[in-house]
Amino acid sequence: MNLDDLISEYAGIEERLADPSVHADQSLARKLGKRYAELRPIVETHRELSSTEDDLAAARELAGEDAAFAAEAEDLGKRREELEERLRRLLVPRDPNDAKDVILEVKAGEGGEESALFAGDLLRMYLRYAERAGWKTEILDSHPSDLGGYKDVTVAVKARGAQEEGVWTRLKFEGGVHRVQRVPATESQGRIHTSAVGVLVTPEAEDVDVQVDPNDLRIDVYRSSGPGGQSVNTTDSAVRITHLPTGVVVSCQNEKSQLQNKEQALRILRSRLLAMAQEEADAAASAERKSQVRTVDRSERVRTYNYPENRISDHRVGYKAYNLDQVLDGDLQNVTQALVDAEMERRLAEAQKS
Repeated sequence: MNLDDLISEYAGIEERLADPSVHADQSLARKLGKRYAELRPIVETHRELSSTEDDLAAARELAGEDAAFAAEAEDLGKRREELEERLRRLLVPRDPNDAKDVILEVKAGEGGEESALFAGDLLRMYLRYAERAGWKTEILDSHPSDLGGYKDVTVAVKARGAQEEGVWTRLKFEGGVHRVQRVPATESQGRIHTSAVGVLVTPEAEDVDVQVDPNDLRIDVYRSSGPGGQSVNTTDSAVRITHLPTGVVVSCQNEKSQLQNKEQALRILRSRLLAMAQEEADAAASAERKSQVRTVDRSERVRTYNYPENRISDHRVGYKAYNLDQVLDGDLQNVTQALVDAEMERRLAEAQKS
């Protein structure tokens, strides 16, 4: 879509959102609100650019009579260039999932109990980061380890209301193998160990994204396992869903009721099926398109957390900083921004080629 089409779409959504009947359908209202927030910076930048161009023309016309206007014209010229560049970046085609919420899974890998402990540290980092960003989090399923970490944990991260930038925009780069170098709590000799944790991030699918035929599902119920508590180990409340056409298996046991666990499992299943469909589409795309999505290739080691040096390194973009303690406390903004900027540069280069 060109700029005029986007401005027209924005005006149309604005008119629809002013209609009270639209808000009777919360799903539709939320979808329109997200798109409205996504288009707003484009429209506002275009309006400011038009106003600046008018002011620049007037200042140049008066510059011959008053030197003050010549200085103002110079400033306005610089501002126009800044706005043109900003608008150019805003018009670069975006990832179609950027406005979506996400399902984030953290899984212990190599390193045994130490890996499970670090999985817990990463979960805490993401929860703190989400809190700083004003997002809502919900743990869908978890399997704690004996020492207080996690064998695996699944959390939904959702934006609160319509935001210009969706959760996927920031968290999509977290998928991959995260390596930690530190002295484990279980190490008596003080030696530094290296272990790994896997992170899987998928855009949360809505019903309109993925249609799941109930006839394609095999649903098994079983007794929950865990540290104890009400309904755990006493009732068949845990649910395992197998999607027969693909073989994808999802299980949930966190909730007390079988129905709640089934709903949570279906949320995770839909998101995994959406991710699979997108991966198939990416595999069929051109080599240039594939290179753009390598940053979210989960098979690659993406980041190292070095405790002795208080260093965090992202191997995809060469990012390195010595504030690991702050990052693990949720200050992940600079890390994610480096990846967002790198993706933007790739998209700009691709747009110039086409």
